Amino acid sequence: MERLPTTFRFVVLLVSDIHGRFSALAEVASRGEPLLVLGDLINLVDYRTGEGIFAEVLGIDFARRIAASRGGSRFEEMRSLWAERVGDRYEWFRAALSVEVEKQYRLMREALEASESYVTYGNVDRPELLRQSLPEGSRFVDGEVVVIEGHRVGFAGGGLTTPMNASGEVSDQEMADKLAGLGEVDILCTHLAPAVPALHFDVVTGRFERASRPILDYLLEVRPRYHFFGDVHQPQAHQWRVGSTLCRNVGYFRATRRPVRLSADGVADGLRAEIG
Repeated sequence: MERLPTTFRFVVLLVSDIHGRFSALAEVASRGEPLLVLGDLINLVDYRTGEGIFAEVLGIDFARRIAASRGGSRFEEMRSLWAERVGDRYEWFRAALSVEVEKQYRLMREALEASESYVTYGNVDRPELLRQSLPEGSRFVDGEVVVIEGHRVGFAGGGLTTPMNASGEVSDQEMADKLAGLGEVDILCTHLAPAVPALHFDVVTGRFERASRPILDYLLEVRPRYHFFGDVHQPQAHQWRVGSTLCRNVGYFRATRRPVRLSADGVADGLRAEIG
């Protein structure tokens, strides 16, 4: 396959892990350059502040306690907190959660209006609802290739499976099948990081977050020029080379409000959205 030339006419902006920061997303989307959104649009809980859907439904104090337990890897404590707060009201909680998720996707739709954008999903997203919520001009992409300015950009959304069995999760086999279906691409876009230790070790939580061995295998075999991803909010390294592929984490947009810009000059931080 012919690779991207040394110089090329190609400019895109990339973001991931928006987690409800829709006013900033709208500002970036209005810049007139193609925008690639790599998942985790909604905000269940901000582990720094407790803000998010859990706080809206169950209260900020509970959300902050959940955030603290998760940040400290105290998962038994998390389960106890959930059991105490929700108990036998699971159906009520599920319905209230769905209402808030739909509200956030409506805000996402408004943010992406009139943009040329390509959107895949992350582990906290609801893929089908996300697809249905996109405005005209935005395209949901997963397990497929989009040609932008003559360059093949492949997308494979989703996060790794967990005991929660959320709709945004995919198994290793499902991810491997998606990647095999892409064939050769110039640029690979996923939500998940490849299984490279420095790219999925979170320096704040002090542990290895989820990462994908099938993605790493694909990079080693196909050797796209670039791989862009998100999911890990505070990685040990934002950028790494796997063979000839430059891998770059383009999140954590909720905190940075800054896209990554790919152009003829290479990969660089884009301008920070001054709108919160």
